[in-house]
Amino acid sequence: MKEKLMVRGKRVVTVGRLGTVENGAVVVEDGKIIDVGTWDRLNKQYPAIKSIDCSKFVITPSLVDCHTHLLEFAPTSLYPDAPINHFVAGKELLFDALSSGITALGEQICGHPKCDFSVNDYRRAIQDMPIYISFAATSISIGFEELAHFSALTQTKRIDKKALNDLSLVRLLAQASDYPGENIFINATPANFSEKEVPRAGEIIYTIEELKQIVDIYHQSGKQIGTHVAGAEAIDMALEAGFDVLHHGHGIPDALIEKASKKKVKIVATPIGGTHLMPNSPEDILKLMDNKIHVSISTDAYLPPFQGASWLPFEDNKLKGPNVLMSIAQPAMQLLKKHHYTDNEILSLLTANPAEILGKENQFGKIEVGMDANFLVAEGIPGLEITDVEKIKKVFYKGRQVVNRLY
Repeated sequence: MKEKLMVRGKRVVTVGRLGTVENGAVVVEDGKIIDVGTWDRLNKQYPAIKSIDCSKFVITPSLVDCHTHLLEFAPTSLYPDAPINHFVAGKELLFDALSSGITALGEQICGHPKCDFSVNDYRRAIQDMPIYISFAATSISIGFEELAHFSALTQTKRIDKKALNDLSLVRLLAQASDYPGENIFINATPANFSEKEVPRAGEIIYTIEELKQIVDIYHQSGKQIGTHVAGAEAIDMALEAGFDVLHHGHGIPDALIEKASKKKVKIVATPIGGTHLMPNSPEDILKLMDNKIHVSISTDAYLPPFQGASWLPFEDNKLKGPNVLMSIAQPAMQLLKKHHYTDNEILSLLTANPAEILGKENQFGKIEVGMDANFLVAEGIPGLEITDVEKIKKVFYKGRQVVNRLY
């Protein structure tokens, strides 16, 4: 017998065709949403099924963080990690994401000098977790005094600049990648090292000809491609080369915002940092939205907050995880509200838009009939009205209650 469940809320912010439903409810059957509407209608239509009364709270889609480093680099950054414990630590970090209302992640696998795990090792390690993860197989360039290059396929082995453009390696990375994450780093990254340790952070690694060739390989493989990029020169190169997704895009000038809009390029904003430049400010994100650019907000966790970013609510430079997604998004979300964007449009930056980056726009990110029953019960709209993860009272993943703070 198919199991049915109905959850009632004060409001249901669907981020879908129905917009916001006051005194609404969501009906779930076998992990899928089968109906959404007013409580009065649904209670009459489904009188016999089990219902959960959350009428003091708001129901929204669960959150999607489409740019993280939780499984590969975070365990060694946060713990005295050894390979035997690596996935244990990683799963703990995934539960932190889940308890923060995040039920889908975009994870970068870049190649780690201390952990010789493949992309498939990471896929196997998380199979039993109630969270969806897309993996981006990437190559990475770190801005040490002597640039360091790694890739998801060569794993712990450091590679040289020439290998970054090896067409056979690029093809294999394209095949191994689930979505357009940071597939390549146009700029050398500071990662989470101190400024003194990465004096070449921001240096452009590729020529425009090399970038065009790499993009062509991904597109010929039927894959979209994303890139870590910041600064006007590098962003212009990325747009000219035909990248589908810009991760960060810090320092993008107005002319290139218009160019990105015309090319229908998506941008994953990281207001906490992640490059050598000042990260995406609330005003930057508003400008991207005003130019009809598809914007997602992500944590790039685990990452230290960029020093001098006045919109960030942190007084330290400790590494921040997925639990700060709502906090770093709130300044931009509230600014969008002041500029008359709707609650549903604003919440899409944490739900539907990153789901589309992952290629799962028909599976989650909205509360609509036929989609996975991934949703939250919270004291307010995540990011816009609340930032404290304790105010997320329930998290549902494929219809199963996986987090419960209401006892």
